[in-house]
Amino acid sequence: MSTAASETPYTIISADCHAGGNMAAYEQYLDPTWKDEFKDWRGQYKNPYRDLQDDGRTRNWDNDRRQSELAADGVVAEIVFPNTVPPFYPAGALVARPPTDKADYDRRLAGIWAHNRWLKDWCADYPDQRCGLPQIFVDDLDDSIKILEWAAAEGFRSFMLPHIPPDSGMLGYWSPHWDRLWQTVTELDLVVTQHGGGGGPDYGKTPASWLIFLMEVPFFAHRNLAHLILSGVFERHPTMRYVMTEQGVAWLVEELRRMDAYHAEMKRGGRIGELGFDADLVLPLKPSEYFDRNVWIGASFPSPSEAAVMATIGTHKMMWGNDYPHHEGTYPYSLQSLQRSFADWDEPALRQILAENAAAVYGFDLARLAPIAADHGFTPTQVATPLAEIPTDATSPAFFRP
Repeated sequence: MSTAASETPYTIISADCHAGGNMAAYEQYLDPTWKDEFKDWRGQYKNPYRDLQDDGRTRNWDNDRRQSELAADGVVAEIVFPNTVPPFYPAGALVARPPTDKADYDRRLAGIWAHNRWLKDWCADYPDQRCGLPQIFVDDLDDSIKILEWAAAEGFRSFMLPHIPPDSGMLGYWSPHWDRLWQTVTELDLVVTQHGGGGGPDYGKTPASWLIFLMEVPFFAHRNLAHLILSGVFERHPTMRYVMTEQGVAWLVEELRRMDAYHAEMKRGGRIGELGFDADLVLPLKPSEYFDRNVWIGASFPSPSEAAVMATIGTHKMMWGNDYPHHEGTYPYSLQSLQRSFADWDEPALRQILAENAAAVYGFDLARLAPIAADHGFTPTQVATPLAEIPTDATSPAFFRP
């Protein structure tokens, strides 16, 4: 059982929440030159997403509803990823395929700017409690850097880096092509946060297409860790901070072990099996050491087995997320989720993953959040009480994975 030392409620910062404007709001933030085209696009678009329909959709933008529901769920602050569909997009930005041509790119870039402008004002409604992540395109580095410079000037502390689809024609993040991007984020002191985006392969419309998508979508996000470590990005930019969110945790154990093993072989003889490598590719530190210095994990709705891996990798590297307002998120049963996965954890470790790490990485002021947590947070005794029964209407994998 937990050896909780106090009954001071936990401050909980969710490392994984989602929000976005509705179509009327986006129209207000769209550059005027696109408004006629926006009306045509909006008239033809049909929303395919379950959590953006009917009553549930207002959770994405309605301040009163959102703040009251998060408070009831024990969450006092949030890191906010996109959710609603920006203008001119065929789907949400986290899953949409890349633009098909220059005209499509220009339209979507205008849509991204509309979302980012909306996000700035929406976060300003609760500046102590919201850390919004503006979006960038990586199709054009000049446009990417322009957005990042704007974001830093407007007070954003991080941004969302999309992964690169394998059939996009662009080299992965191991390429020197991206050095301008890493230099910019380091100079601007922006945290790099990665959570999907950029789409994946075209799986077609077969009966199994969405199942294969679900199986493979984590891979296209996971691969960026090796890209950045093994190509020396963190060696060249030692102060760069990189967060990987809603990508699971258990995969990291084998990934870090394998990278360290390759590194040891290269260091010993300059080879990995039959392949020889130049000496300048042998990094001064082990890959796991770069991970420990430069990388954090946003662990969304972790199950008990994933919580155990979080402890193995290191609680100083982990942040907890409830994935509000998604169907797989833990709302309104975040307390029960914490009880199932963390009832036997010590209070200091839980305070790390529930708030301290997120505050350190994303710049939240814990002293300003403490009074809100005092009113709405769960106490160590509550969380240390083992879950007696899974709520009958729970939908999060946190309750059904081992």
